[in-house]
Amino acid sequence: MTPSPEPPPSHVRAAFGARDAEPELIDGGPVWRCGDAAIRPAGKPAEATWVAKTLDTLDVDNLRVARPLRSTDGRYVVGGWAATKYLSGRAEPRHDEVVDVAVKLHRATVELPKPRFLDARADLFATADRCAWDEEQADLDPDLGGRLFELCAAYRKPVTAKPQVVHGDLFGNVLFAGDAAPAIIDFAAYWRPGTYGAAVVVVDAMAWGGADHGILQRWAHLEEWPQILLRATLFRLAVHALHPRSSRQSLVGLERMAARVVESL
Repeated sequence: MTPSPEPPPSHVRAAFGARDAEPELIDGGPVWRCGDAAIRPAGKPAEATWVAKTLDTLDVDNLRVARPLRSTDGRYVVGGWAATKYLSGRAEPRHDEVVDVAVKLHRATVELPKPRFLDARADLFATADRCAWDEEQADLDPDLGGRLFELCAAYRKPVTAKPQVVHGDLFGNVLFAGDAAPAIIDFAAYWRPGTYGAAVVVVDAMAWGGADHGILQRWAHLEEWPQILLRATLFRLAVHALHPRSSRQSLVGLERMAARVVESL
C-alpha cells in the first residue's frame, strides 16, 4: 500500500504566508492547498526554481497560469517545498482543449533558452525521453513495453523541427473550472520540437483517457506530426517499460495506441 503523503510542515507553510491554513490534499496529491497557496514537494531545487521563474513570466492568451509564491525571505524553495497561487479547477476529459493548450503554450515558450538542468537529468522520464529520440539506450522490460518499443522504433525517420522548451506532461495536469480559461499549474520541461507536448497529450488521451481515434487526425496539421507522434508513443512505451508500478493491464491502452500510430505512418 502506498503511504499517505505528508503535508508541508508548519515552518514551510509559514514561509509561504499560510501559517494558519489547514493543509488539504488536492486530488490525492502530492500538492496541498493551504489557504490561497498550493504547496508541492520540490526535491530538485534547480528545476523547481526554473519552473517558478518560468511560470512567473509566462503569458499565454486564454490560459490561467499558477504564479509562484516567494517565501518571506525571497526563496522559491523552502525545505524541499515550492508554492504557487492556488487556482480552482479539476482535470477533465476535454482532450482536444488540452491539446490546444499545448499548442498555445509552446508558441509562448519558443524563445526560452534551454534549461541547464536538463542535460544532467537522469530520472526515469528523462531516460525514457532520450530513448524515444535515439539518444540513449536502456534495459526496457520486454513484457511491459520494451518489445513493442523496438518494433515501433524501426519506423523512426529523421525529424528536422527545431527543439525548444516544451511541457511533456500536460495530460491530467490542465485544470478546468466551468467557462474559465484552462489553468496550468506546473511545468515538466523537455527540449524537443514544439509539437511534442501536444503529441504526448494525444498518446495519453488515447491510451488511458478514452479519447476517440479522430483526435489523431484533428491535429495532423501540426509540424512533422506522424514522426513526432511516433516519438511520443515511444516515450510512453519506454516510461511504461521502466516504471516499477507498470503492469500488463496498464500496457493495453498503449498497445492500441501504438498500432494506430504505426498504421498512420
